[in-house]
Amino acid sequence: MDIQVPDPPRKRPLVVYITGGGFIQAPKEAALDLRTYVAEAGFVVASIQYRTTRSGGNYRDGIADVKSAIRYLRANAEKYGIDSGKIAVWGESAGGYLAAMVGVSNGIKTFEVGNNLGQSSDVQAVVDKFGPSDLSKLAADFDSHAKEADNKDDNPIAQYIGMTSGTHVLDTRIATTVANPLTYINASAPPFLIFHGSQDKLISPSQTLVLHNALIGAGGHSTRYVLDGAGHGDLSFLGDSKSGLPWSTNQTMGIIVDFLNRSIGSAQH
Repeated sequence: MDIQVPDPPRKRPLVVYITGGGFIQAPKEAALDLRTYVAEAGFVVASIQYRTTRSGGNYRDGIADVKSAIRYLRANAEKYGIDSGKIAVWGESAGGYLAAMVGVSNGIKTFEVGNNLGQSSDVQAVVDKFGPSDLSKLAADFDSHAKEADNKDDNPIAQYIGMTSGTHVLDTRIATTVANPLTYINASAPPFLIFHGSQDKLISPSQTLVLHNALIGAGGHSTRYVLDGAGHGDLSFLGDSKSGLPWSTNQTMGIIVDFLNRSIGSAQH
């Protein structure tokens, strides 16, 4: 992981950033400008690398890696100047999915694997930017061609979530149950801040809407913003440098920082 610690050193809330990458790659170096914006607002920011299809990983590995990073950072809170009672996860796209799964699985031991198991991996807030939820309906808002593309033989989503035996097709039983954040939602879920672009052509905007509605329906706290005209904001790894522009404005980042200040608090002086 890459860790940004603001000066002067003191106990500060922690934000764990989880990059996107289509479940194929997860470069911890991503979104340095956005991470720096949050760090300059007074938060320790740790950007992590997690297992993907390229390293033979699946969704359980990805969730376990995020939780392992959180436990490590809690175990080393003094070293990095972290207030271990104030931790948020912030993910984009595939990272948004993992952030949501980590948030709703607070206290669930299924995904606790690795070191520092004496530490908690619970988080106090979640920022989910255009992440999927029910991956069996990833292209629900799109035309038939987009839906067919989700069933290609090299479909990384099926590889990451689980494939029906003898095929390359996503196992919808897994995608709609144990791999779906909605399965784990209850009233004790941490507060969520959710974003989606109205013109997202990769992940259906309804993916974050069903998550938001489920959180509210369970008695939780969730706020969802739709950026009018914005597309999928994490396509830089495919060479689309303009996709992230609406997501890097002062207005959008200000909403994130305001949410973090409200949910996990500002730094202790």
